[in-house]
Amino acid sequence: MIGSLRGVVLERSQSGTVLIEVAGVGYVCSVTPSTLAELEPTVQTYLYIHHHVREDAQTLYAFATRDERDIFETLIATHGIGPSMALAILSVHSPRALVDIIATSDAVSLTLVSGVGKKTAERILIELKDKLSLNDLSMPALNGDHPSTSVGNVREALVGLGYAQEEIRDVLRNLDTSLQAEQLLREALAMLGAYRA
Repeated sequence: MIGSLRGVVLERSQSGTVLIEVAGVGYVCSVTPSTLAELEPTVQTYLYIHHHVREDAQTLYAFATRDERDIFETLIATHGIGPSMALAILSVHSPRALVDIIATSDAVSLTLVSGVGKKTAERILIELKDKLSLNDLSMPALNGDHPSTSVGNVREALVGLGYAQEEIRDVLRNLDTSLQAEQLLREALAMLGAYRA
């Protein structure tokens, strides 16, 4: 089983995969948008890997931090969450943000993930309640510029401005999460203004 890769980024695709060359061998890995944005071609990188084996396929899921990989593995061990949904969740919420969401039973934040409705979010909260805690994370507190934290900050700002949860959820699903909070808020307000026009 492959647990990590250290090599050179050969190429990356908008479909969410990167090609990493290690000792002359190229490995195709699926990654989150935030990890994809950090992996510039020709640059040396180190990634934590989850090697997912099925009868008909083997897939490598790559993560910039051990915490991301560990949370991913916790998610896919949960009933009803496959690798695609786990990756989608981590594309919207950082490990620390996800632990906070579980601790506060914030189903609304989980529904920001494409494919996660209210019932699925509530089930995830129940199943992960005893599996995830801040003690499981090795990373320091995130700064405000982390994509997932920025999305949470924008959501709180929009709630404070009086927008409905349904409006906020629809807008946040269409934002470029690689932007910083200030840019995200401007983009969200522009979208909301267009919707109401």
